[in-house]
Amino acid sequence: MRYAAIVIGGGPAGMAAACAVKESEKVLIIEREARLGGILKQCVHDGFGVIRFGEKLSGPEYADRFIDEVYSRKNIDVRTLTFVTDIEKRNGYFVVTTTSGKGIVSYEGENLILANGCRERTARQVNIHGTRPAGLMTAGTAQNLVNLMGIMPAKRCVILGSGDIGLIMARRLTLEGAEVVGVYEAKATPSGLQRNLQQCLYDFGIPVSLKKTVTLVHGRDRVEGVTVSDVDDDMRPISGTEEYIPCDALIVSVGLIPENELAENLGVPIDPRTKGPVVDQYMMTAVDGVYSVGNALHVHDLVDYVSEVAETAGKDVGRRKSRASIEVTQKGFAYLVPQRIDAANVEKETTFYFRASHDTERAKLTVTINGKTAVTKKYSMLKPPEAVRVKLALPVKAGDDVKFVLEDDDDGNV
Repeated sequence: MRYAAIVIGGGPAGMAAACAVKESEKVLIIEREARLGGILKQCVHDGFGVIRFGEKLSGPEYADRFIDEVYSRKNIDVRTLTFVTDIEKRNGYFVVTTTSGKGIVSYEGENLILANGCRERTARQVNIHGTRPAGLMTAGTAQNLVNLMGIMPAKRCVILGSGDIGLIMARRLTLEGAEVVGVYEAKATPSGLQRNLQQCLYDFGIPVSLKKTVTLVHGRDRVEGVTVSDVDDDMRPISGTEEYIPCDALIVSVGLIPENELAENLGVPIDPRTKGPVVDQYMMTAVDGVYSVGNALHVHDLVDYVSEVAETAGKDVGRRKSRASIEVTQKGFAYLVPQRIDAANVEKETTFYFRASHDTERAKLTVTINGKTAVTKKYSMLKPPEAVRVKLALPVKAGDDVKFVLEDDDDGNV
């Protein structure tokens, strides 16, 4: 069972990558759930596919576009309800060992595409004290309960964190008849997209409180209430500001973490800013033949970009024979991807994705090659939650010193 590429993860990234591999090459998708689609299966709200398809689709509708293509392709095999237990490099191939209802099976692949998504931070990871009663859950769990299982998880709830899934669930629960007391965010600015703040909170009169966090959960068998406190600039609770709020559920939406245990086990270097692998412009990591795409690479805010990045990796499978990676120095960003450029295979334009480190009304991006300015671009209203995609013509060669600098633009011109 030997493949040109083994794709781990059957969400939008994994499916897009598999479909982008040329049809003369054999591809395998390994998915741990019973059906392809990933997290999109439970995202019943619309807004997906505006860039890629020019339509506002729901999550399942977007996923179905790729599911139909996957099963129409003769070169793609799919294994669902299958878990990866081990990966090792042997005789020039990646040997992927899996377990499923059919037993333990190993597959060999010339390339690996890691598309295994991300996970939510839990209440314990943000140091919320108390017991673990029913009603304490992540926003993704609440979304699964309501949208896929038809279970109402709360009548009166508090949402901790202003991540996009939490904002979407504030609206969803309100529409289902629950009372959302409010959204509490420890940071000084919201973490979600502006459109979600407007459509999910402001339009429904749901209050959002900044520089506040939950410090204690009350209740043994079921959540009975939470204690909320103000926090200082270091996000430490301020004594004497405690407020008790009665509720039957606390929904946590405090960020996502790329799933990269498999990448780390393969010796792939991880970027501490993205929490995902360091990659070049074709999404190949520092380990030859290992690609990282989708939310395993960095947490995207648009699924259209997830698909685009994954297709870049799929098209690259089997294409390059040599590499000359140079590191991109970055300053002023929350993060920049890709972090490296393969100077031996530079195309007319290279696509980069970045997030600003802070809110700014005017900003300037400057790219220098060996100390000389190659590109200057100006932006208005950059916010850390909103990723920026930019295509740049960079005539680099092996050994070049490439620097990206994002700074506030003082001249006021955009």
